[in-house]
Formats: sequence, structure tokens, C-alpha cells
Amino acid sequence: MLDVNDAASIETLIEKITAQFGHPSILVNNAGITRDNLLMRMKEEEWSDIINTNLTSVFRLSKACLRGMMKARKGRVINIASVVGFSGNAGQTNYAAAKAGMIGFNQIDGARSRLARITVNAVAPGFIDTDMTRELPEAQKKCLVATDPLRSSR
Repeated sequence: MLDVNDAASIETLIEKITAQFGHPSILVNNAGITRDNLLMRMKEEEWSDIINTNLTSVFRLSKACLRGMMKARKGRVINIASVVGFSGNAGQTNYAAAKAGMIGFNQIDGARSRLARITVNAVAPGFIDTDMTRELPEAQKKCLVATDPLRSSR
């Protein structure tokens, strides 16, 4: 099991993968949690939990995998961001900041990695019915669906 908030856990997993299969050539950064709250009520740990899990993990895992990809001169990194990183969402300052940070990270990392034939892409889906989104209040779900360009144009 991988704990994306533990650098040693990441290092151990990458070492095991490399020993058994060789350096990872594909990385999907998909770790994500929410700790929704209004900014003025947000606790320090609600902020740091999201930033660490949703953004710092992208740094750690990308760093752990890119060396092998650069050496092989090929690889794929796919970062699962969110439309909330572009548009924001009430009560999700921490989540929006992490996903926007992921998109910014993707831009810089992607530009440098293309030289080694490594693609770095971000996917920023709109509202998707998941265990995490099922916990949102119904009004917030409707708002997210209404602002989704693919759904609102139908």
C-alpha cells in the first residue's frame, strides 16, 4: 500500500517496482481528498491535508519516476486535476488551490520533459459521480453540473 504523504513509502514502492519490472514508464497522479470548509473557518490541517495529498504527492511521485523515464528517453505522466482548479468552488479554497497548483506544475514539468520524449498531461474533468463527490450537498452538486461546459450545453 502506498501513502502518498510519506516520502519513504514512495521510495520503497518505486524501488520494488523497479526491481521487479524496471523503471516505471507511466505515472498517473490520481491521489485526491477533500476537506471542505469556508476559508475563514478552515483549520490549518484542512489546508495542509489537501495540499500534501493532492499537490505535494504529484511532486514526490513525479520526481521519483522521472529519473528513470529520462534515462529511458520515454515516459508518460498523467495528472488528474479538476475543473475546480480553473473555476473554484464554494468551500473548496484548499482543493481549488491544490488542483490549480497541479495544472501549473504540469505546465513547467511538461515543457522540460518533452525534450526527453516524456509527455506530461493534465486531465481536468468536471463533476464525476465518485465516493468523494457523493458527500457534497445536493445544491453544490447541481452548481458544479451547471458550470460544466459539456453538460450545460446540452
